[in-house]
Amino acid sequence: MSMGQVSKMVGARVKRTEDPRMITGAGSYTDDVQLKGTKHMEVLRSPHGHARIRGIDISQAKQSPGVVDVLAGQDINSQCKIPFPLFAILGEMHVVDRWPMATEVVRYVGEPVAVVVADTASAARDALDLIDVEYEVLRAAVDLEGSASQDAPLVHDHIGTNLCYEASGKSGDPEKAFADADAVLSVRMEQPRLVPNPMEPRAVLASYQPSSKELTLWVTTQNPHTESSIVARMLGINESKLRVVAIDVGGAFGCKINTYSESIIASLLSMRLGQPVKWTESRQENFISTSHGRGQVQFVEAAYNKDGTILGLKLRIYADLGAYCQVLSHAIPTLTPSMAPGVYAFRNIEWTTYGVFTNKVPYDAYRGAGRPEGAYIIERAVDLVAGALGMDPVEIRRKNFIPAGAFPYETPTGMVYDSGDYQASMDKAIEASDYYGMRREQERARREGRVVGIGITTTVEVCGFGPAAAMGGLSGFESATVRMDSTAGVTVFTGSSPHGQGEETAFAQLAADQLGVPMDAVTVVHGDTAVVPRGGGTSGSRSMAVGGAALVTAVGQVARKAKEIAAVLLNTTPEAVLLEEGQFCAEDVQDRYVTWADVAREAYSGTSLPSNMERGLEATSFWEPEGLTFPFSTHVAQVEIDKETGEVLLTKYVAIDDCGTVINPMLVEGQVHGGIVQGAGQALLEGALWDDSGQLLTGSFMDYAMPFAEEFPEFVLDRTVTPTGINPLGVKGIGEMATIASTPTIVNAVADALSSMGMGAVHIDVPIRSEKVWKLLQASGIR
Repeated sequence: MSMGQVSKMVGARVKRTEDPRMITGAGSYTDDVQLKGTKHMEVLRSPHGHARIRGIDISQAKQSPGVVDVLAGQDINSQCKIPFPLFAILGEMHVVDRWPMATEVVRYVGEPVAVVVADTASAARDALDLIDVEYEVLRAAVDLEGSASQDAPLVHDHIGTNLCYEASGKSGDPEKAFADADAVLSVRMEQPRLVPNPMEPRAVLASYQPSSKELTLWVTTQNPHTESSIVARMLGINESKLRVVAIDVGGAFGCKINTYSESIIASLLSMRLGQPVKWTESRQENFISTSHGRGQVQFVEAAYNKDGTILGLKLRIYADLGAYCQVLSHAIPTLTPSMAPGVYAFRNIEWTTYGVFTNKVPYDAYRGAGRPEGAYIIERAVDLVAGALGMDPVEIRRKNFIPAGAFPYETPTGMVYDSGDYQASMDKAIEASDYYGMRREQERARREGRVVGIGITTTVEVCGFGPAAAMGGLSGFESATVRMDSTAGVTVFTGSSPHGQGEETAFAQLAADQLGVPMDAVTVVHGDTAVVPRGGGTSGSRSMAVGGAALVTAVGQVARKAKEIAAVLLNTTPEAVLLEEGQFCAEDVQDRYVTWADVAREAYSGTSLPSNMERGLEATSFWEPEGLTFPFSTHVAQVEIDKETGEVLLTKYVAIDDCGTVINPMLVEGQVHGGIVQGAGQALLEGALWDDSGQLLTGSFMDYAMPFAEEFPEFVLDRTVTPTGINPLGVKGIGEMATIASTPTIVNAVADALSSMGMGAVHIDVPIRSEKVWKLLQASGIR
């Protein structure tokens, strides 16, 4: 790569630098870490959704071959200084303590009850069978709406209700809007729980050094510094004595934000034994003990006029929190009504969100985290209103869009949208999809007896989470340290911690672009609290919007110091120094220059530095945004339904996304590809089911279906670019947008297909499996 190329990295289609090690099996994951003398732990989990522990006998397990130690719940919990801390606590919510293990009552299938440590993992698993637990089975609260009723079995007896909180709000004059409306839509929507299922299950390896009283924790986490803070507080140790390392993390989708019991248990066992202790989750454990996402029942009313003007919304939302709140999981459902106005200009809304305890594994973030549920509400409601009025879904959206000149725009729920141009996004989607040609094709298909549908959505999401006020006590900033060594090699230390996004590539591009050095001269270091000063980790599509902004701020500081050094070498002033394509020259004598290598050498070992300048070439930035970012999109889907089986075939998909400035188009497109597929899984296949006792019926891939690549057409992707002013890069975030958009887009397409066959404005809940569609076709007499 020549010097003339190095300054053109932002916006370049650069292949992921992480991929060679990943696709050749050279990646290093938590389970790959091998330490001398490592013991293995396995966790005994509750087989019941709700039961009282009458007794537990661990004596036989202790005698099993290879067993080092066996502990019950109280043995572990008693060593913790505090229960798991919660953040972003809502007013008047019931705060229920969560400890690493159950001691008196188990509240979901999979809750830890006892732990075995042995020489090998198989020996530990064998000993689990020898632990005798006497349970008194109790009635379980499983159905979400039923669990909110007064006569439901209580998940936590001492609070006297399953309602963790009730969060209500109102803006404008919804009563007048509904009274004045020509018509009102009323619909119940249900979004079942989803199991995240990252490729890599969770794992932890704890290693305590008694001589130095230092604990190292390798763990599959999205946010090492938050993990460090929580573990240190619970164990009662200083963070300076705790090192958390997240090496390669094989996917997460939000389910690795939480600090789980196994991190605490393994740490305590290693401190107790003075030896490393490792645990790696099985796939079955992943289904029953790693947090799930989604899980809402939504009652939606929309007021509208005959010309298609939407006047207001009324929402009643039940959110399934599971048996416990964790970190800030309880706050996630409050994002649903906050984003329910979507891209539309109505000003009247009222809502109540009920956070409900159930006898299920705790709920937490899952790609989109509260925002997909809000987008689903408004995009399905708009389509249903269009159907009731006989309007084209495109035209009703255009009529109600927030105008491009209205930004920054404060929504009736208090969100301040930074920038947007929804008409431009729609225009591009109409052109890229040949929308009106698709409509003509749909009519031809109908005459031929085929069932074809077209779905369209324009969605917006909130991301780039950063202001401290929006984080409920968690880090609102991101940190970056940029260090140039004496040979002009650059190391970037970032508090962001990727799990498959390609952050190493994008951050190297940024540093190379800003400094004018070859990209292969940049090394990106992340995921290690011993070398990265601090950070909020990766969640809420914040890595580039917040972490990238911290990086360019630190780079700018390094460049300013470098110019001062170059000025000395060039015998000019810093103000007169230009940095172009990796070379420093004086503005008025551009044929004389020094290189980064010259400047770096002088910074560390030269003799010409000003007396008031410290040696070295390094800077750290703790960057915190003043607001949030709001990427948006218009997606179009075409489906065809097999009348004989009810199977839904996705035949065309077009996505026009706007994430502001694009650092690497290949990475953006990769996120969009994965996001579409993940949202399609929710639309057509995925949904966790329980029986009345709290047993998970979809606890393996035999029962929980996810889509295959072969089931998708080639996606048509394009973008508009509407930069944000919230950060110096103009980036907004892209990791969750396509998942948020694709579920309602595909559902709208299926509903449109059924409507085109004379079924009227139809709502059908996700997942839209073939049996559900077939029954609708049979009931309507469509053959």
